[in-house]
Amino acid sequence: MADITARVLVTSRPLDEYCGLFGLTRARLAALPGPLLDCPGGAAGLAAEARELGCRVIATDPAYAWPAPELAARALAARAAMAAAMDTRPELYPAPRHRPYERYLRSWDRARRLFTADCAAHPQQYVAGALPRLPFADGTFALTLSGYLVFAYPELFGPAQQVAALAELVRVTAADGEVRVHPLHDGASRRCPHLDAVRHALGERRIASEIHTFPRPEDGGTRRVLVLRTADHRRRAALRGGPGF
Repeated sequence: MADITARVLVTSRPLDEYCGLFGLTRARLAALPGPLLDCPGGAAGLAAEARELGCRVIATDPAYAWPAPELAARALAARAAMAAAMDTRPELYPAPRHRPYERYLRSWDRARRLFTADCAAHPQQYVAGALPRLPFADGTFALTLSGYLVFAYPELFGPAQQVAALAELVRVTAADGEVRVHPLHDGASRRCPHLDAVRHALGERRIASEIHTFPRPEDGGTRRVLVLRTADHRRRAALRGGPGF
């Protein structure tokens, strides 16, 4: 866990960015019949902002085991890393005319402030935990979101680790809920070359997978999201084992 935690950015994405990344709306979140899981939660504003909609969010991240000053420092470092990447690798991001970089980074600053205040006021909603074993019971969440982790860091998550992590996200999600995962590429925008094999291995564990494509309003492009579901609670036992890589 320590190695993964040290190498994964602690990002500070706001609610509207989550909606854009995962093809969601505020109305969809407000209508959820149960809590939402954000894994990894980082220093995002999602839990604080979604509460205003009547949606309860539990965020989990191994970074929540750190002292607050260290977590804050890592969030600021991630902000600086994003700013540097936008300068040095602009081809990986929407052109500034579509999404001005400074405005975008200011949205992270606001989200980080919301996170800091909300984590202090509602610490029970921020749970230290790391894939592939989360500290939640089967079927706890109506919707699970996982952003910028499983496919974004192939050096940390090989094919077998990706299957185990995705199966764990499904395990903690209700039978009538779903898991949404984005992106399906790494930090250099290289698509996962074995995504079909990962989906096949998930299918052997009786997990259905689909790739949904959503519009990307900031530049008119599209965004791909992996959506996972399991049909019923009797299949939960298969999620902890079964064929794979």
